Amino acid sequence: MPKNKLLEKKLAEAKLGGGQDRIDAQHQKGKLTARERVHFLIDEGTFEEIGALVTHRSADFGLDKQKFLGDGVVTGYGNINGRLVYVYAQDFTVFGGSLAEAHAAKISRIMDLAMKNGAPVIGLNDSGGARIQEGVVSLGGYADIFYRNTLASGVIPQLSAIMGPCAGGAVYSPAITDFILMVENTSYMFVTGPNVVKTVTHEKVSAEDLGGAITHATKSGVTDFATANELECINSIKKLLSYMPQNCEEESPVIAYDSNGDECREALNGIIPENPNHPYDIREVIEGVVDADSFFEVKKDWAENIVVGFSRLAGKSIGIVANQPANMAGVLDINSSKKAARFVRFCDAFNIPLLVFEDVPGFLPGTEQEWNAIITNGAKLLYAFSEATVPRITVITRKAYGGAYDVMNSKHIGADMNFAWPTAEIAVMGAKGAAEIIFRKEIKSAKDSAKKLKEKEAEYEQKFTDPYRAAARGYVDEVIKPQDTRQKLIAAFRMLKNKVDKLPRKKHGNIPL
Repeated sequence: MPKNKLLEKKLAEAKLGGGQDRIDAQHQKGKLTARERVHFLIDEGTFEEIGALVTHRSADFGLDKQKFLGDGVVTGYGNINGRLVYVYAQDFTVFGGSLAEAHAAKISRIMDLAMKNGAPVIGLNDSGGARIQEGVVSLGGYADIFYRNTLASGVIPQLSAIMGPCAGGAVYSPAITDFILMVENTSYMFVTGPNVVKTVTHEKVSAEDLGGAITHATKSGVTDFATANELECINSIKKLLSYMPQNCEEESPVIAYDSNGDECREALNGIIPENPNHPYDIREVIEGVVDADSFFEVKKDWAENIVVGFSRLAGKSIGIVANQPANMAGVLDINSSKKAARFVRFCDAFNIPLLVFEDVPGFLPGTEQEWNAIITNGAKLLYAFSEATVPRITVITRKAYGGAYDVMNSKHIGADMNFAWPTAEIAVMGAKGAAEIIFRKEIKSAKDSAKKLKEKEAEYEQKFTDPYRAAARGYVDEVIKPQDTRQKLIAAFRMLKNKVDKLPRKKHGNIPL
């Protein structure tokens, strides 16, 4: 056979993966093949495959009679919206996408190239786990990948899309990466599957309930995005990348922006309820301030008492952290602290400025929180903000009480600019609780204790629950009208564009994990 024909034959064989029957079976499950996923992810005509002709080198358990070109993973590089990315896509039609020595070496090669060239790496996971016929060699392959994930963390963005099974040790690579995306009904993640759970704990649970997309989006917070189908997942990857730089040395892409000379947003004046105990949706504030249709929320359905996500302000990428008064009054608890801390650290690692909207009545009290380490977990958010060197701005819309005031990017932990709306209440605690403590004896001895409590509550409110005492101390830089917020933020972030802030010399800090 002519050599060119032989090459064409081998490349055609590689593109068929495990064969047409297995491709058909993949489609019957409602799943795309590895190559189809890459096709929809990468800009047309830009994908360059690496390692298409790689095969495994194992002979045990009949493997010498089963060799497939590519060994169950498609690897290469290309562009997404004109920007270089590296990608690997596990092919479930070949040995169930199982990972072994050659398979892992291909992924490791892609990750090494991504690090050397400073570009994001995207993993499309669809695998039955370690290839058991290869034994410890396959386990070593996983560890090679985990190690590279760790070295790449904070250097290049790493995204993991779970598009099928991802179980056992395989879950730890996505867990180390920056963002995880899952597909409803066709993907799942767990360390031990339903059969093992049933054997060990006698619990009966389906794969979907144990580790499906909805479970991890709402109960565990493991996944950042739960998408309806694979195309939505792929489009979410593209959108997510648009907010972040290629690597830690670069800035995020800037979109052309024209203000038309008007940044006033009068609708913001009517969002905060007159009654300070009534809820409102902080997303209304966010969307009223940022560029139209630019807010992209992360972990939307987990720890809903805090809202985090990417957006743009005057065309520039920013990260947003906001207490959510519409859920649990916006208190900080274990899950919301962890959610926000991880997001803050990502933004700081990749030079994305941080905008904080604060309306927090404090930390959630109770035995469940204390016994599950709210102290340590709350400290994660405090640590994340304190260590962040990117431009940081806070807007206090309403409540800023107690230690939560300190934690939510206060001036005292290094925020660059702090604004407050006239509705801001900055105090150690709410007026009622404070009055009950400070004026306890007077209230107790009064003929009408309820009336006296109301009087003292009003007295405390007048003295402390407004932004002006904090402004007098310089803890708040400016009290502003809500309608002027966007204009003030654009100016402040522009002023902070060249901010340089260095941390003390050290190997690394010891975040309260």
